[in-house]
Amino acid sequence: MVVRENVQKCGKFLSSMIMPNIGVFMAWGIMATLFMPFGWIPNDRLAKIVHSMSIFILPIVIGSSGGKLTGGIRGGIISMVATMGVIASSNIPMILGAMIIGPLSGLVIKRFDKVVANKVPIGFEMLIDNFSMGIIAVIMLIVGYYIVGPFVVMLTQITMLGMNMIIAKGLLPLTSIFIEPAKVLFLNNAINHGILGPLGIEQIQQSSKSIMFLLEANPGPGFGMLLAYCLFSGDDGKKVAWGAAIINFFGGIHEIYFPYIIKEPMLIIGTILGGMAGISTASILKVGLVSSASPGSIFTLIALSPKDEILKTVICVASAAIVSFIVSVVLLKILHKNSSLNRVKEVNDMVKLDQLMSEEIKKIVFVCDAGIGSSAMGAASFRRKIRNLNLNIIVENCSVDDVVAGTDLVISHSNLKERCKKSYPESKCVFIDNFFNDDKLDMLYEILKNKSINEAHEKENKKGKSELRFIDEESSMLINENIILGLDSESKEEAITRAGRLLVDRGFVTEEYIASMQEREKAYSTYIGRGVAIPHGTSEGKERIKKSGVVILQYPKGVNFGQGIVYMLIGIASTGEEYLKIMAHIAEMLENEELINRLDRISDKDELLCLFNKEIEMV
Repeated sequence: MVVRENVQKCGKFLSSMIMPNIGVFMAWGIMATLFMPFGWIPNDRLAKIVHSMSIFILPIVIGSSGGKLTGGIRGGIISMVATMGVIASSNIPMILGAMIIGPLSGLVIKRFDKVVANKVPIGFEMLIDNFSMGIIAVIMLIVGYYIVGPFVVMLTQITMLGMNMIIAKGLLPLTSIFIEPAKVLFLNNAINHGILGPLGIEQIQQSSKSIMFLLEANPGPGFGMLLAYCLFSGDDGKKVAWGAAIINFFGGIHEIYFPYIIKEPMLIIGTILGGMAGISTASILKVGLVSSASPGSIFTLIALSPKDEILKTVICVASAAIVSFIVSVVLLKILHKNSSLNRVKEVNDMVKLDQLMSEEIKKIVFVCDAGIGSSAMGAASFRRKIRNLNLNIIVENCSVDDVVAGTDLVISHSNLKERCKKSYPESKCVFIDNFFNDDKLDMLYEILKNKSINEAHEKENKKGKSELRFIDEESSMLINENIILGLDSESKEEAITRAGRLLVDRGFVTEEYIASMQEREKAYSTYIGRGVAIPHGTSEGKERIKKSGVVILQYPKGVNFGQGIVYMLIGIASTGEEYLKIMAHIAEMLENEELINRLDRISDKDELLCLFNKEIEMV
């Protein structure tokens, strides 16, 4: 965990020097695509500007960004001067040199400012500030010229030699073994812009295009995996996978497919082999781009392809998508019986979300690694969703390392949990697996919706509301007629149908809800451990619920649910706040050893009701 966290931080730092300047890279790429000798409208004069941009502009803006990261505004200013040192030390583009000298210069000026703080005589502050910046800038320029520059030249020569050997031996496709898993760790920007980008720019000086720009940016592997997920997964998430596939392929937001791999890690094999297929095709066809592609959209790849190689680029993307699709289909077939989620953990998460009902929430921040990809889209989607609740809640997005004070709720990917907690431990955090379709986001929406309703009611009258009672004769949530004890063992499907039938007979749901319960069970098991299962309908099945209800079936000899033997089956038909209260009580029930130890032996309904009601506090 610590190693992964440190790797993520390192990758985030590298990408933070590049990401603010993507527009500059795009401008350079457009200029190259249009005006270089291989471009759409060759122009010798403007082609010279393209070369000058790669030698001067790109390193300077990156060096300045690196200096700002470590030394603020003053660090950014002296880093531009220092970067000229590494630029002058060689005739190759010094992107990597700028990524070294920039942050180093920022650290030096920051350290100097800390040493002289409160020691500068009054009235001399501006003089000292300006002279110190000039002197340190010159020193760092010399360091860049004599030390960093030659080091980067040597490192570049060694790296290019190694890459040429890999390419010559046909081993370049093997880089996908490292690239695809690293992407899922949210290191995609660091890999594309921090490692492959500088190598590609150096390669362009020799051949006017580079395959390096295609290694990470190809949307084919993710698109193929998502397409397979759409067609062959038994998961409820496959319905939104169509949207994810479109966003990945046409929008270039690769982060959107990471949650699907995190949920089913074996699918990484499909994207790895798809990436290898795309790279192999590019190597055979000798395809390359003229600039770093960001975002990794099919449109971006086409725009940055030499005009006579667009079809070849499309073939590379297609080959990657096809192989990823075929392999992912096979893997999904293998995993078909799969993927039971940890229901005890989900119940506990629901309890924590339930606690938000009593909290004031005015600002929600979605965070991801870079703060400009999946979190931005997740925030936009959730902002639209709660717009009509009239709660005046601000929904923003940012980097996991940049959460600011005044945030009431942070929503982050579970893969970034430790970094998020360290960045802003005071905030309440909700960790999800998908920024666009996650049960916790649905629950959060229901909580906010209920808060909105409660606030509206409070304005109409000042009467308080009591907590929902799980066992309530008047609301018929759970009474004797909703319990059947001493059933003979039967199949899982028969048991779920029996529970659904009882919910129908008691007037809680319509007939169609039974099929929804079976569909949920096929997607993933509702067995939550300790001899208990909680079958319920899918999200679409909510429309079949007439009113909230709970039924209990007891099987003294148990029912095999695959992941364990179930002695007590709790059928649920509920949504919103009531659903959260029910799940909260089940979580408490799982801690009631007296009840758990007697699941298969209780023979009296009143006794069971008494045990269920034992830990409930009435308000």
